Amino acid sequence: MGLVYLKDVTTLTLHPEKCIGCELCTQVCPHLVFTMENKKARIANKEACMECGACATNCPAAAISVHSGVG
Repeated sequence: MGLVYLKDVTTLTLHPEKCIGCELCTQVCPHLVFTMENKKARIANKEACMECGACATNCPAAAISVHSGVG
């Protein structure tokens, strides 16, 4: 499962209706929080999110939001 931070505190949000399936979130996330399912991103392990913001910064469709350093 890997590294887990505090349960239910991360501000990570995925808006699947905005996802264009580019897979960038799966490539830039250092803790493998995202997976792809039916050509859309899916949060596989939200508790592993360290709120670095790499996913939101690199998402061309603005489908991901996270407030870095809050959780």
